[in-house]
Amino acid sequence: MFLLQTGNSLASCFVYPISDIFEQRMQANRGPRPEQQNQAPPRHPNPDQQNKGTVPNSNGQHSEISELPNPNASLTIDLQSFRKPGEKAYTQRSRLFVGNLPTGVSEEEVEKLFSKYGKSSEIFIHKDRGFGFIRLESRTLAEIAKAELDDTTFRGRQLRVRFATHGAALSVKNLPQFISNELLEEAFSIFGPIERAIVIVDDRGRPTGKGIVEYAAKPAARKALDRCADGAFLLTAFPRPVTVEPMEQYDEDEGLPEKIISKNQQYHKEREQPPRFAHPGTFEYEYAMRWKALMEMEKQQYEQVDRNIKEAQEKLEAEMEAARHEHQVMLMRQDLLRRQEELRRMEELHNQELQKRKQMELRQEEERRRREEEMRMYSEEMMRRQQESFKGNFPENREQEMRMHMAGQGMNRNAMVVGNPAPAGAGNMPAEEKPLMPGAGNNAIPGQAGFPRGPPGPADFGPNKRRRF
Repeated sequence: MFLLQTGNSLASCFVYPISDIFEQRMQANRGPRPEQQNQAPPRHPNPDQQNKGTVPNSNGQHSEISELPNPNASLTIDLQSFRKPGEKAYTQRSRLFVGNLPTGVSEEEVEKLFSKYGKSSEIFIHKDRGFGFIRLESRTLAEIAKAELDDTTFRGRQLRVRFATHGAALSVKNLPQFISNELLEEAFSIFGPIERAIVIVDDRGRPTGKGIVEYAAKPAARKALDRCADGAFLLTAFPRPVTVEPMEQYDEDEGLPEKIISKNQQYHKEREQPPRFAHPGTFEYEYAMRWKALMEMEKQQYEQVDRNIKEAQEKLEAEMEAARHEHQVMLMRQDLLRRQEELRRMEELHNQELQKRKQMELRQEEERRRREEEMRMYSEEMMRRQQESFKGNFPENREQEMRMHMAGQGMNRNAMVVGNPAPAGAGNMPAEEKPLMPGAGNNAIPGQAGFPRGPPGPADFGPNKRRRF
């Protein structure tokens, strides 16, 4: 960084490749070199642009320089688009307090006063009390505006420009060791949009256990305060919650100048004597030593409290580690019991499944036997009906005729055996009128004409019945 002199103030900004401009200004302050004393000044092709130039801005483009530096003029650079890489625009950190404004000043006049530092997004003027607020695009532009306009005269009044209090900033304490800016922002972003999150480190870059979280609005900061006060907000595996408090605003840059101290009666009484060392044996020395002893006792008390807190922290960490192991053992036991319960349940389910399968097999076997029994009964019923149908095809008289015919055939056979043919007559059937019997050479079907009778039935058998075949 370098200091760029603009008017009567100093503004800090990032290095730009404007060495040619500074070389020209230094040369103008030193005067022309010997070889240039007799040379005429170069003529600019455009007289209107003679005192203007360009410098590259943050976007890689060239911004216009209103006037080139000369011994009698100040250097002004257009930084309206300047912003650090990754810096958010129009945040609370770029909000300025402007005090001691002239009575009746308007917002347009204040905006015009700050117009050279970029476009402002928020302007508030309290005309009766003579103060206001304005928000610029970036923190750097606000720093430049504060450095240039503070203590300057505006319409007969000496302005007082300060950074406005950040009402949505929180102080975070008890941060674990391995917390970064990114993790801090990610953790607290659950309460609302964050403008900036910083882990405070010492001069060696080691974390101090403290941080700053700046929200874009006050409701988000209030929500974070309430939630962290009611519960334990943990950022890492270490079970120590963070402490969140409203951030105390301090002005470490300006301090308390003599000109703004109230010159009242107490001021004059305190400033009667200059700074000095008290002489031994005097009244002020005696009470000064008593005050010194009291402050020493306060220091010792604070040190003792710090030691007690450190011992309590170490004891709590040891107890926490032992409790962690015990908790892990308890979790393992619970997991083992849970697994045993799951195994028992699985065995019960397996046994129930086996029983269901056995019951299903038994039901299938009973169903098969029932079907076989039904098939057997159905077959017997069909056979019975078939026999009854066969029996119904032979009337009673037909049966008697067949019996008589069979008896006549038996007599003829007996006569043929003894050599005497039986005489034709009643009861004797001629040879050419033999009844057709089922067998080879007969195509008659039972129930049709020419077929006297079907197959033998139960009525054809008995003690008084003779077989027909």
